[in-house]
Amino acid sequence: MNKVFAFLGIAAMLVLSGCDHAEKAAESAPTEMDMMSMHHSDSGEIPKGLKEAMSPTYHVGEDVVIHAKHMSGMNGATGKVVGAYDTIAYSVTYTPTNGGKPVKNHKWVIQEEIKDAGSKPLEQGAKVILEADHMEGMKGAQATIDTANRTTVYMVDYTPAKGGAPVKNHKWVVERELSERLYKS
Repeated sequence: MNKVFAFLGIAAMLVLSGCDHAEKAAESAPTEMDMMSMHHSDSGEIPKGLKEAMSPTYHVGEDVVIHAKHMSGMNGATGKVVGAYDTIAYSVTYTPTNGGKPVKNHKWVIQEEIKDAGSKPLEQGAKVILEADHMEGMKGAQATIDTANRTTVYMVDYTPAKGGAPVKNHKWVVERELSERLYKS
């Protein structure tokens, strides 16, 4: 009888340790947003009608430090400005066309990346269709405008602060998300 109890005890410990391992694996698995950020488009193509900035704070070729949390490893990353444009930048909430949960407060989509946006700023709460293709499932998605800011937006190349592959042509960061890189390598 003791052998049966010993066998059952060992079997129970194995089952429970397997569950604990599965729970830990699920906790460390990438979230849906992390997975989306892995598919960032690196196209340097700019939307039709977008105008280069007349007096940008940061100029093409200038080294910068990024202070944004749009993607993992972005905050504190060093990079280089590859484009500066005057436009209206929006944060938006949208549901990806390829399924999944809504993406809240995505920063940034610009005026020229919104279907039939015209030239006037869109109001907070306006329902729009995105033409931006920054992330998988973004192009053609229905979105709601969360905020609008007339500003200079920048396209940047950067190396993630926590290591990893360099990111090319990240669209978009705004001036308040950048600072001058004091020490150049």
